[in-house]
Formats: sequence, structure tokens, C-alpha cells
Amino acid sequence: MPTALRRRGITLGALALTGALSLTACSSDSDSDGGSGAGAAAAATHTVKTAMGDVKVPVAPKRVVVLDTGELDSALTLGVQPVGATHSATEDGFPTYLPADRTKKLTEVGEIANPNMETVASLKPDLILTSKVRDGDRYEQLSAIAPTVMTESTGTTWKENFQVHAEALGKQAEAKKIVAAYDAHIAEVTEAIGGKEKAAATDVNFVRFVEGADIRIYGKQNYIGSILADLGMGRPAITDKAKDGFSYDVSPEKIDLADADVVFTSTYGDPDKAGTTKTMKSGLWKGLTAAKNGKVFKVDDRLWIAGIGYTAAGRILDEFQAKMTG
Repeated sequence: MPTALRRRGITLGALALTGALSLTACSSDSDSDGGSGAGAAAAATHTVKTAMGDVKVPVAPKRVVVLDTGELDSALTLGVQPVGATHSATEDGFPTYLPADRTKKLTEVGEIANPNMETVASLKPDLILTSKVRDGDRYEQLSAIAPTVMTESTGTTWKENFQVHAEALGKQAEAKKIVAAYDAHIAEVTEAIGGKEKAAATDVNFVRFVEGADIRIYGKQNYIGSILADLGMGRPAITDKAKDGFSYDVSPEKIDLADADVVFTSTYGDPDKAGTTKTMKSGLWKGLTAAKNGKVFKVDDRLWIAGIGYTAAGRILDEFQAKMTG
């Protein structure tokens, strides 16, 4: 499936990464450990500001391990081939929206927020990318293996995190092109669905069914919320009640609160155990404005919710346009 990122010549290449710490912002300072020739080049480092403080990372990291989907998306989008990555607790393997020729080269190092330290160490990384919210309590262990770059959190801060990842990987120039391509893609999709006024007048909800938890009506402070905001889409009043701006959780008996002109849905886990099947057959669901008008769209949870990066965003925008104009 083509994305705007691909159409603009942004490719997912293969390169390796270096160790650093958790990040919230980036520094352009450079340091050298001295020496000359090839040895000096290998020893060259630069300093990155992270959620855990300043961290010296290699100028040209060669063996990068990423511990969340956002970091994996960032690395591949920037043309870097990690050597290892974590996967979702509910699924083996890596997101299928990413190029298979890249993900097949990855060594699995455990689940997100529960990496296998021995496996990580065995890969001899020179850079580890993750976030404080995922692995803050493992920072000392990880940084003993390799420079570990942590952002503060994930989700709604994905654009800021991407800049930190680009700084750690020495890919700032590539990052500028990727951001410009995303902005152009946003403008194209907004125009395709009828322009800014129509977008603002169309209320969109995102409903996520979660195995073992209540149904989540997503608010504005999350990854998909930020993309909808960039598109200028309207959001129903219920989204303003989302806890910490993230989600307003409801039981199937209150799913009518998800009413909107358009509803996108995804499921984390088994659809029957998550209540997706039963809820979407209910009278309350069938009474939603979007359901009555054929504007309920099921999408891939691993892309729309867990992708958290610019390559995922490109795919989401293409699919959003296709569904809204189809």
C-alpha cells in the first residue's frame, strides 16, 4: 500500500543504532574521546538530553535495540535497521504495517515493558531506545548494557519523541524531510475529504475494545487523537471528559455515549473476550449515528493505536482518506 511518505521518496532503509538514555529533548553538542584515524571515528560521541539526563551516544550507532513500537517505527522510518525489538504482549512478531524485509531481521527481545535483559545484552547493542513510562524502573540495568535514550512517555508526544530518536541516531536531516512529507500528506487528505470546514463539522470518535477492560472512547491526548487534530476533524463533547485527555471508559451498556458522525473501532485481544462482537450487535450500538449511516469503520489496532510513528501515520492517513471518501 503506498503512503505519502513513500510517494515522497522517504524509504525505510537499513542502518544500525547506538546506545543512549531516555529523552525528552535533544542536544546538538558533540564530543570526541580523542585519538585518530578509524579508532577516533568509532569513539566519537554526541550528547543527547533525555528523560534521565544528558547521555553520550555514538555519532554513528551500529547496533540498536528498540523496546517499543514507537521507537521501532522511528528507527525504520529514519532508515535505521535495529538488531532487536520487543513485541506486544498479546501478539508474537512485529506490526505487519512495517516492511517484512526489515522486521524479519529483528531479534525478539521480549514483551513491551518486560524485555529479556539477557537477550538484550547478547545482541551487544551500542544504543537502546525506549521510554521512561515503559522501562524507567529498568534504566540502570539497561544503561549498564548500552547508552539508553528514554523519552518521558509515549503516545501523544510521538512527534517530540521522533525528534529525540532522530538526534540519538544522527538522522536530523532525514527527520526534517519526513516531517515535511507528513505535513503535506495531512493537507492532501484534508482537501480530499472536503476541506477544513467540512472536517471541522464532522465529529469523529475512536472506540477501542480491550480484552479484560472497559471499552475506551479515545480522547484528544493520544496518538490517534493528535492525527485527527492535525486533520482538523471535529470531536464529540464526550472526548472532553476523557481521563487525562486519554480515554473515557464505558461499559457496553453505555456505548451510546460514543455517538458521532463517524466511528473508527479497533480491538486489543480477542474480539469475543473484549466484547467487540456482542457490543456491536446491540441495539445501543446500532442506534449510533455513524452505525445508522454506514460510517463505522473497523481498523487494525496495531497500526492505528500501537503504531505511534510517522510510517504508521502515513498508512493511517491513506486508510482514513479511503474510508471517508469511499
